[in-house]
Formats: sequence, structure tokens, C-alpha cells
Amino acid sequence: MSARFSAPSAKGALKLILALQVGIAVLLIAGDMGAALPNLFNPSQQPEFDTPVAPGDQTRKFNPSPRLTQPGTLPYGIPSDMPSRLLFEPTDIDGTPGLVVTGTVLAGDAARFSDALKANPDIERIALHSPGGSVDDALQIGRAIREAGLDTSMAGRTVCLSACPYILMGGVTRTVAAEASVGVHQHYFGENTILPAFLAVESIQRGQGEVMAFLQEMNIELSVMQPALLTPPDEIYVFVPDELQDYRIVTQAD
Repeated sequence: MSARFSAPSAKGALKLILALQVGIAVLLIAGDMGAALPNLFNPSQQPEFDTPVAPGDQTRKFNPSPRLTQPGTLPYGIPSDMPSRLLFEPTDIDGTPGLVVTGTVLAGDAARFSDALKANPDIERIALHSPGGSVDDALQIGRAIREAGLDTSMAGRTVCLSACPYILMGGVTRTVAAEASVGVHQHYFGENTILPAFLAVESIQRGQGEVMAFLQEMNIELSVMQPALLTPPDEIYVFVPDELQDYRIVTQAD
């Protein structure tokens, strides 16, 4: 007699679905923990982020915490605690109608940025203070800035790190104050930790290709990718002023 499998009851099916969901969650958590373990047992030996950089000594520990700047009042009313997602504050920036963009870049912030531009049609300049975040949204925001013909700038002691420089690069003219910090490192491109290795590699390569296409569109020196690719995600490579000009990240000194 051949074996037959009876259809599961509704209660049994729900239990099966729940078990599968728990199993997937365990795999995701295990994968994330596996990716984090090397940093846990071999943490970065670089100086803290607030340690001044100099040519040849530009890599610092990176943790996108709420406080990435030294204590004190930041310009244009920028909060000292980094917002958990982008804030858009219309304000006067050195006599020019501007939009102060502050906080972590999350998925969906590109659409919110477009809404902010529509609500403030007189904007001419974007001032930045961000630890980065979603690469895809940062690229979209950078393109929207260039299409709108806007300038970008960074005032003293503000930061633009990880994915944020792609927003900065979108400006028609781009200025960075001497006390501001612009930095890059390796990106995550949303790859799922339980994907087969070849699919994860494909996702990363596609993401890097999209970044390179963006750099070409913005007329940024492609060799800027070198320090980014050589710097692990728990560290940040902070550019010195000469590099900002050599890579064409800025169009003029501030």
C-alpha cells in the first residue's frame, strides 16, 4: 500500500507557517550575528571619530550614533543629537533661501525630499549634516538636487559620512567648511544574509556599478572609490581638504 499524506487542518497549517517564520527569523539573526562577530572579537583599532585627521592618518572608528560632532551649538539651528531620519528645515543660509537636511537617510527619504522641494520652491542651497544611511535614497536625492540646479554646502563641525557624500555631490556648486567632515567607507546594499553567496556578490556588484554611474553623472573623480572600498563599515575614511578638491567633491574652498 502506498503512503498518502493527508491535508493538514487549518490549525496545523497555521502552526507550520509560524514554524517557518520562526525558522527564517532565526536564520536572519544568525546571519547578522555571524557578520558582526568579526567586528566584535576584532574591533577597529583606529582612533575615535573626534580625533583630528591629517594626511596619511584619516581613518577613524565609525558608529552612526546620535552624537558625531563635538559639543556646542551647530549653525542654522542644526540639532546636536542626530535625528533618526532626515529632517528638512527651510532656513536662510548665508543670505540664500536654503533647506537644512539633517539626520540618518532611511528608505523613502528620497520621496520625502522631493516633497520638501515642492513645498519650498524658492530653495537655492542644501546644507547637510548626516551620518549616511540608505545608499539608494542618497543617490536619488543627489540626482534630484542636480536636476533642480541647487547648490550644496557644509558648515563648521557638521558631518557628511557613508552615503551622505552622494547627496553633497549632487550640488551644482559644492562647498565644505574647514571644520566639517566628509567621509566614506564600504557600503551595504541591502543584501539578505541568507542569500546564496553568488546572489549576495551580484547584489554588491550591482550596487557598486550604480554608484560609479552616479559619480560619472556628477563629474566626480572615479578614484574616490578606492578609499571607500578599502575602508570597512565600522571605520570611516575622512577626506582632507586637498582630496576634496582632487576628487572634485567640492567645486570651491570655503
